[in-house]
Amino acid sequence: MIMEEKHTYRVAGFRFEVRGPMPASSNLDPFLSAPEEEGEGELLFTLEMVPALPLLPVTPVYTTEDGPGFPEIAIGKYPDGAFRFCVRALPGLPVSGEMKVSPDFRCAQLHLTSQGDRHFALNNALMLLFAFASAHKGLLEMHSSVVMNGGKGYLFLGKSGTGKSTHSSLWLKHIPGTELLNDDNPILRLMPDGTARVYGSPWSGKTPCYKAQDVPVGAVVRIQQAPFNRITRLPVLQAYASLMASASGFRPFRELADGWHRTLEALAASVPCYTLECLPDEAAATLCHNTVTNG
Repeated sequence: MIMEEKHTYRVAGFRFEVRGPMPASSNLDPFLSAPEEEGEGELLFTLEMVPALPLLPVTPVYTTEDGPGFPEIAIGKYPDGAFRFCVRALPGLPVSGEMKVSPDFRCAQLHLTSQGDRHFALNNALMLLFAFASAHKGLLEMHSSVVMNGGKGYLFLGKSGTGKSTHSSLWLKHIPGTELLNDDNPILRLMPDGTARVYGSPWSGKTPCYKAQDVPVGAVVRIQQAPFNRITRLPVLQAYASLMASASGFRPFRELADGWHRTLEALAASVPCYTLECLPDEAAATLCHNTVTNG
């Protein structure tokens, strides 16, 4: 009897499965479920590794346009309503992975091509599936660097290059008791009781920080470069806009966008959000820490 190769992972309290031979991915190892834990948490999706996808006509739906230096994802639709995702590490490069996804985003098949980075393709497929399958579960994949201090998590937001990781490193250097949770893609979760928690994930950008840990959210801070240090608490509407700008998701999927909107709306009303205009110095980290930890 041939046993099916299956790996079950648990992220932010939810499970997903990968079936079939997959590239070695050490970033996933901390999230691997032990056999006795495999039934814990709701199963979000199942991804099957396949040697090829069906040759069927596809209608283009959406292509990301994040610009040079960012991956490109082209989304199409099969006649049966399923979606096809084609992932390139950079615009103009060969497709490294193509995936067929059921209309409810709970079942998918992934073909890794021989021309691209297989590890990159697998992890991008998992990130996409996790974001889509959890859209109505109170989960958000955030583009953020997050530190833990005093039993709480502090998320630093901002456009690429504005200093999110730099500010985290300043906390690590100058604020005692600080630990990095994730440096690029933590999971922000609205809990059933209305509180918010932030979770480490298998995806952390260029910094290998893959921790299966979680803490209550202390604050969310948007970083803006400035020739001075100043921190401002945001009202709810501006907090919503700040959170939305850093939440992963494809707005053309209206039914998913509605789920993300409800989560963002609740988080903006309950989580302290700030803008920190700052220099990359110790004083900025001290100002931020003293403000967000004192409410």
